[in-house]
Amino acid sequence: MLRKYILAKGPTVPASRREEKDIAALAIVWVSSETAEHPIDHVFDPQRGPGGSRWVAAEPGEQVLILAFDIAQTIHRIGLEVEEREVSRTQELVLSVSSDSGQTYRELRRQEYTFSPPGTTFEREERGVTAEGITHLQLRITPDKGSKPCRATLTSLGIQ
Repeated sequence: MLRKYILAKGPTVPASRREEKDIAALAIVWVSSETAEHPIDHVFDPQRGPGGSRWVAAEPGEQVLILAFDIAQTIHRIGLEVEEREVSRTQELVLSVSSDSGQTYRELRRQEYTFSPPGTTFEREERGVTAEGITHLQLRITPDKGSKPCRATLTSLGIQ
């Protein structure tokens, strides 16, 4: 007898996204601020790319996002997307991890994104990393290295 399955039609999820960790199931998310219309939840939803949903800080200045994992994780890859459609600025992101319940952090990546609307408004970065036994992941965001009073944004954060 032939073993078969009928595949459902509809949008497919790219292989890289299928492998992402389910943050809602694996971690508590701490964030320094969020606007009601752009909560941190948007960073982990499937609406990505230019025009996708995004998180926006409620206040100007440096912001912090911390993922506190229920069980220590191994991280192989981190993907970030940032979109800025209104303000010309250079946003800096510093990604760090902790293996001791957030007591100390080791920097994995420091990245700057320069936005010049209406031209350059979207940046996507995907990096391979090697990090085992990770209890906390921290993202520090400086919304403008030039000290303009603007708010940090983040479209997506994917972790594999």
